[in-house]
Amino acid sequence: MSIMKTSEKNLEFGVIVGNRDVFPDHLAKEGRIEIISVLKELGIGHVILSESDTKDGVVESYSDSKKCAKLFMENKGQIAGIIVVLPNFGDEKGIVNTLKLSDLNVPILIQASSDEVDKMNRKFRRDAFCGKLSVCSVLYQHGIPFTLTETHTCPINSDAFKADIIKFEGVCKIVKKLKNARFGQIGVRPNAFETVRYSEKILQLHGITIEPIDLSEIFGEINRLPDGDPKVKEKIQVIKDYTPTTTFPEDGILKLAKLAVVVENWVLENELDGFAFQCWPSIQDNFGIVPCAVMSMFSEGLVPAACEVDIAGLIGMYILQVATETPSAILDWNNNYGDDPNKMVLFHCSNLPKSFFKDTKMTIHPIISDLKGDDHSFGAIQGRIKSKPCTLLRIETDDIFGEIKALLVEGNYTDDLLETFGGYGVIEIPNLQDVLKTLCKEGFAHHVAASLNKVGDIVLEALSNYLGWNIIYPK
Repeated sequence: MSIMKTSEKNLEFGVIVGNRDVFPDHLAKEGRIEIISVLKELGIGHVILSESDTKDGVVESYSDSKKCAKLFMENKGQIAGIIVVLPNFGDEKGIVNTLKLSDLNVPILIQASSDEVDKMNRKFRRDAFCGKLSVCSVLYQHGIPFTLTETHTCPINSDAFKADIIKFEGVCKIVKKLKNARFGQIGVRPNAFETVRYSEKILQLHGITIEPIDLSEIFGEINRLPDGDPKVKEKIQVIKDYTPTTTFPEDGILKLAKLAVVVENWVLENELDGFAFQCWPSIQDNFGIVPCAVMSMFSEGLVPAACEVDIAGLIGMYILQVATETPSAILDWNNNYGDDPNKMVLFHCSNLPKSFFKDTKMTIHPIISDLKGDDHSFGAIQGRIKSKPCTLLRIETDDIFGEIKALLVEGNYTDDLLETFGGYGVIEIPNLQDVLKTLCKEGFAHHVAASLNKVGDIVLEALSNYLGWNIIYPK
C-alpha cells in the first residue's frame, strides 16, 4: 500500500553521566566520550551536557542537575528515553534530581561500568558496581521506574551494552507510541463474537483513542467513487501485483480496489495507526467480497488491520509491530496438533501479511464461500506461515478489575506436516497446556497477535514496568 509507514529510526536519548567527587574525575570524562561514540555508532541521537555546561559535561551537584534538566526539558519532544551511565560510583542525588526536575516520564536505562581486576588502585577503581545499587535504591524510593542492563556491570563500549541499548530502544518506542496511539474501528463486531468486546473508556484512560465509523459510511464512499478514478486503477494493479492467484474476477478486484482507496483515505484523514474491520457477514451480503486481501496489504505496509472488529487484538498487533519494525498478524488459537501437548495449530482464514508466508495465493474465502457462494467471497489470502521464532501477545481490557491485561508467549513455528486451508502453521510452545489453561481461566479471547520475532522481554518491560499493565508471561 502507498500508505506504508516509515519505521522510526531517529529516536533521541537524554544522557546523564554520573560523577562523584571522591572518585577519579577522568573516568567520568572518558565515560562521556565513550557513550557519545557508542550512540553515534548505533545511529541514535542524544541530548547531553557539553563540557562547557558543567565540569566535563557530567552531573554531580544540584546545580548540574538543574542545568541537565533544563536541557532535557528544552528537547522534551525529541527525547524518548534516558540513559544513565556510571563510569564511577556516581552521585545518586544528582541523577535523581535531574530526573525529577526534567519530569519527562520516559523509560530510563541504568548502566554501571565494570572494574578491571588489574586496575583496582586509587586512580582507576570505579566502584560503579556499588554506585548502581545506590542509584536504583533512590529511584525506587521516588517511585521512578527504570530498566537494568542484562549484567549488573558492563563496559560502555562493549557489545553487551550496545545490545542493551538496542533492546531499550524497542521499549522506548512502544511506550512513546502507545501514549498517543489512534486506532480506527470500521463497523460493529459480528453478533456471534462477544469474545472481542472491549472497553473504550479503559483504553482512553491509557492514552489510546478509538475512532469509529459505520460500515455503511464506507459503502457510501465506495458508491460515490467512479470506477475510472486514477487511485482505483492504481490500486487494481497493486492488488494484482501483491500475491499470485489463479484468477482475478474483475468485479471482485474492482471492489477490493475501491475498498482500499476509501479505507486509505479515512486512515490518512484521521491519522490512524491501524484499524479493526467488520469482516463478516455484512460486507459479503451488501458488497460481495471479503476484505482480507486489503487488510493483508495494510498490515504488510505497517498499518495493522485486525479482523472481526477486534480492537484489543489490533493493539497487540501494533505493539509487536512497533517492537520489531516488521508486519504483525492476528490468528486464532485454533487446533491441537495430534497428541503433542506442546504443539498446536495457529490459523486464520485469512488476512495475514504476505511476509508471514512461505508461499501464498489470493483466493475465494474457503469458509465464507460455503455460506455465501464464490461470487461473494473473493479476496482471501492463503498459505503456510514461515518456520521461525515468534512472539504472541493477547491484550484485553478487563472491565471487572478496570485494567489492561495481557498474555505474552514465545514459541517457534515448525515444519511439521500439515495440509489445510487459510493462513496456518504449527507452533511449538513450552508448557502449552498451562498457557491454554491461563487463556481459559483469565477470560482471554481466542485471537492472538503474532510476530515472527522473539521480543517478549522488550514487550514485557514496556507494558509492565512503564505502562503498568498486568502482564502474564509464562516461561
